[in-house]
Amino acid sequence: MRYFLIFAGLVLAACVEEPETGAQIYASECAGCHGADARGDGSYARGLDTVPPDLTTIASRNGGVFPRDQVMSTIDGLQRDAHFSVAMPEFGAGDLGETVIVENNGLGTPVPTKLLLLTDYIELLQREE
Repeated sequence: MRYFLIFAGLVLAACVEEPETGAQIYASECAGCHGADARGDGSYARGLDTVPPDLTTIASRNGGVFPRDQVMSTIDGLQRDAHFSVAMPEFGAGDLGETVIVENNGLGTPVPTKLLLLTDYIELLQREE
């Protein structure tokens, strides 16, 4: 009986999936174009008409402030302007995971988990130009 319980516990532990991190999502979804270091030099970037932007300088290009909502809207596909590459997937059209409520100024906004993790990771990559 004891061996069965240990085996059952191991089977259950193996079935539980670890949640993805922002770094893992970035590596699988973004690094191909934006590069492993997020500076716009990924292996797929060479064949694109529009060079992917350096994601490590978003804050410095925005007066030192990381524009979280704008970054999330861009990744999601809600905010795209004329200079934007059509090669950038509209990630909001896919599965970005369950939503969590993000509170800002007393207002709760549902945000997909993967979108939040990815945005947090990109914010961590910020450097001064």
